Amino acid sequence: MVSNEISDVVDRHEGLSRTVLEYSLVMKRLVDSAKQPGFSADSWAPLAELIAVEEFDRVGPFKEVMDWNDYVAFLTNWARSSDWEGSFKRITELPGLVFLELEERSTVGEYSSVVNSLSVYEFDSAGKIRHIDVYLQMALPEPGLLEGYDGVEISE
Repeated sequence: MVSNEISDVVDRHEGLSRTVLEYSLVMKRLVDSAKQPGFSADSWAPLAELIAVEEFDRVGPFKEVMDWNDYVAFLTNWARSSDWEGSFKRITELPGLVFLELEERSTVGEYSSVVNSLSVYEFDSAGKIRHIDVYLQMALPEPGLLEGYDGVEISE
C-alpha cells in the first residue's frame, strides 16, 4: 500500500472524511507549534472547532478513556516534547463513522517510533467528532514478552 502525505490527499475527499483529514492536518500544525513560548491548552481551539466537546471521548491504544478536557491536557503535555507526522494509507466513510489508516511517526525525547494506526471517528448529527477509538500496530516488545506468540509468524 502506497502512503501519501495527508496534505496531498485532503482535497480528494469531502464530507466527514474530509473533516477527519482536516483534524489530522490541524493536529500536525499544532504539534509543530507546541514548542513555541505561550503554547497552552487554549492553543487547541482550532481542533476544538471540529469536536463536539461536551460529549467527546477518546479511547486510546491502552484502553484509556479521556473526555475533551483530559484529552487537551494530554495533548498539551505530549506535543510540547514530541514531533509527530502521519502518512495517509486509507480512509473509509460510513454514515456517521470514518475509519482512517495512517503510518504515524513520532519522537519523544530520545525515543522514536513508527506505528500503523487505525482511528475510528464517530460523528454527531451536526458533523462534529464525538468519539475516537485508536488502534495501533507497532514494533515488537522485549523478546521475553513474546513467548505467547510461539509458532505465530510475525513480520518486523
